[in-house]
Amino acid sequence: MTAYDKTDVVIVGSGFGGSIPAYHLAAGGAKVTVLERGPWLETKDFEHDYLLGSSYTRAFDFVVGDGMSVLGGNCVGGGSVVYFAAMPRAPKFVFERHGSIGRRMWPSAITRDSLEPWYDRVSDSLPVSKQDWNDVSYAGGLWAAFCDHSGRTANPAPVAVDNDRCVNCNFMMAGCRFDAKRSLLTNYLPAALAHGAKIRPLHEVQRIERIDGGDYRVHFNIVDDEDYRVHSGGGTIDAKIVIIAAGAGATPVILQRSESALGTMPHAVGRYFSGNGERLNTAIIDEERVREVLGLSREDGKVYEANHIGKGPTVANWDKLDGSLPEYERYSLEQLYFPPGLGTILAQVPDGDEPRWFGAQKKEILKKWASWLTIFLMTEDDNEGVFGAPPPTGNAYRISQQMLGRGPLKYDPTPNTLHGWSLADAECKEILEKDGLAKVSPWTNDVVGAYTVHPLASCRIGDDPATSALHPNHELRDHPGIFVTDSASVPGALTVNPAMTIAALAERSVPGIVRALQARGVDVTYGAPTPDGSITGRRAVSKLSLVAGS
Repeated sequence: MTAYDKTDVVIVGSGFGGSIPAYHLAAGGAKVTVLERGPWLETKDFEHDYLLGSSYTRAFDFVVGDGMSVLGGNCVGGGSVVYFAAMPRAPKFVFERHGSIGRRMWPSAITRDSLEPWYDRVSDSLPVSKQDWNDVSYAGGLWAAFCDHSGRTANPAPVAVDNDRCVNCNFMMAGCRFDAKRSLLTNYLPAALAHGAKIRPLHEVQRIERIDGGDYRVHFNIVDDEDYRVHSGGGTIDAKIVIIAAGAGATPVILQRSESALGTMPHAVGRYFSGNGERLNTAIIDEERVREVLGLSREDGKVYEANHIGKGPTVANWDKLDGSLPEYERYSLEQLYFPPGLGTILAQVPDGDEPRWFGAQKKEILKKWASWLTIFLMTEDDNEGVFGAPPPTGNAYRISQQMLGRGPLKYDPTPNTLHGWSLADAECKEILEKDGLAKVSPWTNDVVGAYTVHPLASCRIGDDPATSALHPNHELRDHPGIFVTDSASVPGALTVNPAMTIAALAERSVPGIVRALQARGVDVTYGAPTPDGSITGRRAVSKLSLVAGS
């Protein structure tokens, strides 16, 4: 099967970088088509298990690279469907970082202050709310108690979660079946659909070419709903403007594969990749020491044993988010629930024999899984990731029916990145092991290398053409009419969860895209109100009537 279509704007990907411009451009009068490589899942589709074929494996994309593995979203709504909805704003010092290039990485036009109105717009649209101590999980409360006992501070994280709806099932990562998590399925996407945008799931974009008149032709394959290695045809769609928002692990691959048709790509396409400096530590809690030293217990008499109860990250330690500290010595420590799978495989036995991630000793700590406490470290890295030659199709060589692939990313951490990891590991250990309360160890890098759930910067914005792929307005250098608005555009590690900043940058990019469309003769305006951040819009729209071809 082949298909051909024409529209004003093609958006590749439906996460934060795709859904936000989709809403504003459609509301402004443009014809918008969103191509999403993953399935379209609804509330009823989100399952409470991690079996092959469940919503968990259908909605995730796990790509193993050389030294770095990337876990991302693969469904309508993108990463917002599988994220943990922690929405802090990046610290001011982040925007002044020099990183590996020895000078300011961010465009001069962007500071924390200048981004503040766009943060506000996202906060209103989702919406984002502050939590108090009554909202945090058992694990979050325990982490706060550890921090307090060791002389540190702890704070409830801002979240895009309706805590009145949340049942603390800890299955957020498989999609929220209670509509408590404010994914893009509950705000920007239904608003975009209401204004006429079309969303085509299971459409994997392969390449882009320029056609007569200066428009672009986007080539796609149709992906099988069950086996993502199988394609059942393909087609093309022509557009005045193309917005690529396929994620930092896929956006550069699409551009690299398009180079033969589009012409030379900027040097920074597929370079300067950042894993947001991420690292995980697992602590094995000594229940009785927690009772004796911290005086904690639950209503049922248990001390903790609540690793599986709650919702993602709820409490963070931000003591080291201090702009007066040297670069690579600033980081955050956040309590995090990581579901079975990678969490149980990569956790290491504290002070155990090598290999510490596998063997008899590992079996023993698995018996204590309910007493685990996982801490998420977000540090400053050196943007050292580089993408090699793209695979023939998609962003990776598909290994399994769903979820798993082998990608072209190579990541060799520099001494600066290793220094940041080491400091954060040491701080985490000092907090958790004080007075014998727990034993802690980082996850192993021996199995899949380093790992990130927040890939960034593979096509970043900046002022310097030598080190940035995009102009500060997110337009691809030397390729007018192609914009990148997803996590790939973020210049470097943020030291906090990046979703809020990715969304704010996407909001900021829209006026420039509107001007580019107007210059190409499209009757479009900017100025739509923030979408209603409730579930009512979603329930009022039938997806079947809006999928092209239905």
